[in-house]
Amino acid sequence: MRLNITGIATTLLLAVFSTGNVHAAPVPEVVTKLVAETKALVTTIDMENFRKVVDLKAYDYIIDVREPDEYASGHVPGAINIPRGVIEFRIWPLVGYPDNTNTGLRIYTYCKTGSRCALAARSLQDLGFTDVTAVNMKLADWGDAGHPLVYPILDF
Repeated sequence: MRLNITGIATTLLLAVFSTGNVHAAPVPEVVTKLVAETKALVTTIDMENFRKVVDLKAYDYIIDVREPDEYASGHVPGAINIPRGVIEFRIWPLVGYPDNTNTGLRIYTYCKTGSRCALAARSLQDLGFTDVTAVNMKLADWGDAGHPLVYPILDF
């Protein structure tokens, strides 16, 4: 039997089986400091301006840098999933490497709280990408504001 579960049921199932609670424990001050320093080094955008980017499709890529189970629990429309821990390795096919590499594409990164996406944006800058923006928002606030989220259909 094939059963499709969408929306809130998907979120609940993934929450039960998910191990991707990255910010479950308090982090040391040195991490908080690193994130703040990194945000000062990258271009950032707030939630409302990001919504305009999404609506106008004024991007080449929106990258959700959370873990796959987090992405599956709901993501911004148009976003693809490349976890922060592997972005330096997985970005290249998207930008035409090796034949026609374009490091000037408009890339937006986001995550659950605005921290991992800033670190990912900095990594992309360090690799030579020139138009990378980190979205400084909490994803829960995005949903609470009524902005769209995509929930995948689970096939059993």
